[in-house]
Amino acid sequence: MTRFLITWITNCIGLLIASAIVGPISYGKDVGTLLLAGLVLAIVNFAVRPLVVLLTLPAVILSLGLALLFINALMLWVTSRIVSGFHVGGFWSTVAGALILWVVNMALRPWTARPFRRRDRRSVEGGARAGDGGRR
Repeated sequence: MTRFLITWITNCIGLLIASAIVGPISYGKDVGTLLLAGLVLAIVNFAVRPLVVLLTLPAVILSLGLALLFINALMLWVTSRIVSGFHVGGFWSTVAGALILWVVNMALRPWTARPFRRRDRRSVEGGARAGDGGRR
């Protein structure tokens, strides 16, 4: 649940920055619309995006991942169709908005990533090593 809230907040920040930079992207200066668009974008990315990536996997591989930018733009466009009051404009403004969202998510990742716990590392390593008597 915490991860979903963090995703929602970062989406809202990304949409806010994208609307400030790209003119055609707007939420009508309504905070409720911005929050709803961030929520819907999180849900669309969780529910629809994996299926679209799977169906377009050959294009993603052949384009060395560039097709993922257009898939993200598609998710942004779908969000604009679901949320009234949130508009992304034309094709290139949607692609620019997806690029800005990607940059914002990458910039915020160090503060939103789940910390790597020592207990998790032990379970990954497979417990005690041979010869150490079970002590760490």
